[in-house]
Formats: sequence, structure tokens, C-alpha cells
Amino acid sequence: MILKDTLKAIVKSQRDNLLSADKSIARENLNQIDLRISFALVISGIRRCGKSTLLRQIMKETNGFYYFNFEDPRAVSFELEDFQKLDNIFAEEYGTQKYYFFDEIQNALKWELFVRSILDRNKHVIITGSNASLLSKELGTRLTGRYIRLELFPFSFREFLKLTNKDPNIESFQEYFIKGGFPEYLKIGKAEILQELLNDIISRDIAIRHKIRNTKTLKEMALYLLSNVGKEFSFNSLKKIFDLGSANSAISFVSYFEDSYLLFIVPKFDYSLKKQLVNPKKIYSIDNGMSSVNSASFSEDRGKMLENMAYLNLRKSHRDIFYFQEKNECDFVVKEGTKITKAIQVCYSLDEDNKQREIKGLMEALSKFNLKEGMILTYNQDDKIETEGKKIIIKPLWKWLMEK
Repeated sequence: MILKDTLKAIVKSQRDNLLSADKSIARENLNQIDLRISFALVISGIRRCGKSTLLRQIMKETNGFYYFNFEDPRAVSFELEDFQKLDNIFAEEYGTQKYYFFDEIQNALKWELFVRSILDRNKHVIITGSNASLLSKELGTRLTGRYIRLELFPFSFREFLKLTNKDPNIESFQEYFIKGGFPEYLKIGKAEILQELLNDIISRDIAIRHKIRNTKTLKEMALYLLSNVGKEFSFNSLKKIFDLGSANSAISFVSYFEDSYLLFIVPKFDYSLKKQLVNPKKIYSIDNGMSSVNSASFSEDRGKMLENMAYLNLRKSHRDIFYFQEKNECDFVVKEGTKITKAIQVCYSLDEDNKQREIKGLMEALSKFNLKEGMILTYNQDDKIETEGKKIIIKPLWKWLMEK
């Protein structure tokens, strides 16, 4: 529980800090937001990807608002009873307002009860959080059908160009390709920013929240997976590598990485859900810069860096992404509804040595799912191939990233 005077001081200082923050470029997600909708808007994403900045940009579209950041160390003892106290302070200090903004709300126990009460009063609520399943659990039990989910990622290539005031070309892409899209890292350029961010995620979002004592193994597994982007793994193999008691420990650790948006799992496509669960998975990272500064081996594999960036762009608009493997392999197939609608191969450089292999994998997927057209994404090659009644578009990844 927090004293009312203490809570009032926190509210005022947070608002002052919020309003004095540096100007920033408009996030692309801003265009997706309609403040007239009476549902709660939930913005989730990894730490430091710009959720608070997006909140500030949304605030500018309102005539007035309330704001509280639950990540504030002074709010560590915040309890359910303090919500009413907070609401009273809001009204006393800023009058009657329609919009409530909350940062990292999952840090407050039973927050969903207060959010539900706000919605019942026909107010608007915009909240952020950096833990996917924690948000989903509470939203599912208390706010079923009364919220809209928006995922925020580090800067896209287009946002990177706005920030750096550069034109889209292979030279600007080369910088983005290596550095990734975390705003603070792009502005300052110190590797320690992303190294400390990884430490924060491991300790605050995972170890403390899930009461994990063996943080050394947890971090070692995170670094291992960040270093092996685009490669197959199984939970049994992780169990052996890190000498865990059971594969269930590996499953839990990986699910925590996913919940914090640090890593993503891509299953092998199969019409049988049971086979999907037992087949080897592939791992992808939230950001090339995050993987590069925390893993020397990742930054040496340009092909996997390209593949990771392609996955992230697909993941922003699609949830059901698989890799396809029968006689040959295709990096990504995308499922929309009940059908596979896209097949994409990623190759740093297409040449006479690898052309046959890359095309075979893509063609096999196109035939399997009865698709007329597929794509091979490269670092900087443009071409078209027509074979066996199928069209293959070869395109530089940076040009693909510029498409809406």
C-alpha cells in the first residue's frame, strides 16, 4: 500500500517527465489506432522498443488524459486498494478526463479488475505491457471481448530511415541490417545498451517473475538461442546441452523468452498438430542488433541475419508462420485462415552453386500448397524466374521492407 501523498508525488513527477520527453518520430502503428472505440487498447512488446513513446503520441490525439507508469520503483508496493486512491488523485489534480494511460500495467496485481471498472464507466483505457502471456491471461479472464491487442516491435526499416534522415538504398540498409531497430541503441550506438537490456529481461521479466534461481543457465540458454537464429532445435537437445532435469524445464525457459518478446518459435509445418508439437522448431530473435551485440557467431552469418529480418517483417502482420521441409526445405510458409498463402525463401546471395537448392525448396512448397507464385529474398539481387508454370520473384530484402 502507498500513502496518498506519496502516490500524488509519483503521479505528478511521472507526468512532468512524460511531457518533457524528447520529440520522436511518429510510429507506423499510430495509424492503426482509433480512440473512438470503447474497448481497452493493449500495446505489448519487448522492453525499450518504444511503447511509452507510442503512448505519448496517442496522448497528443486526446484533449486530456490520466497517466501512470507501474515500472516506477516508487510504485513497487502498489496494491489493489491503491487503484481507487490513484483514481481519486487523477480527478483532484486533472479534473474529469476520458482517457487512462498505463505503462507496464502487468506489474500491478489484479490490474484487470480496475481496467474493467473504468470500461464500465464508458472511459477509454490504453495500456502497455512487456509480457505476452501475463497480459493474455488477465485479459482473457476479465476483459473477454473488450480489448484490442496491438504488438509493437523495434523500428522498421522505414522508421529507421525517418530517424536517421536517410534514403532507402543498399548503404542505409547495411546499417539497419547490422544495428537493428531499438531506438535508444540507434541514437547512442553503445553495445552496452542492448547487453544491459538483455540482462533486464532475464532478471526482471523472467527470473524474478517466475522465481527462477538458476539465472546462469537461463542466460546461457538465451545467449545460445540468440546465437543460433534460423537453426533447428528440440527441447530434448536443450535439456542435454544445459544439463537440465527434464525437457519440461527447457520448454518453460523457452516459453518465458517468447513471453518477453525476446525470441520467437517457428514450428515445422504439418497438417497434424501432434506432429507439429514434436517436430524440431526453429528460433528467431526480436532484433538483429540484439543478437549481434550478444553473439559474435550470429554477426558472422549474414544469411541468418537476413533470414531473421525477413521473419520479423512477416511476424508483424502474420501469426501463423512455419518452415516447410520434405525432400527439400523452404524457409517460410504463411497460413491465413485454413490455407497456406505465401511461400518465401531467404538467401543472402543467389549464385550457380546454391541456385538449384534454393529454387527446389521453394518449388516444392509451391507445388504442395498449389501456389502460383513464390519469392526469394536476397541481400541485393533483383530477378524473375518462370519454371514449371510457377513464377519466382527474386527481390532485395530492403526493397521488400519498404513495401506497405
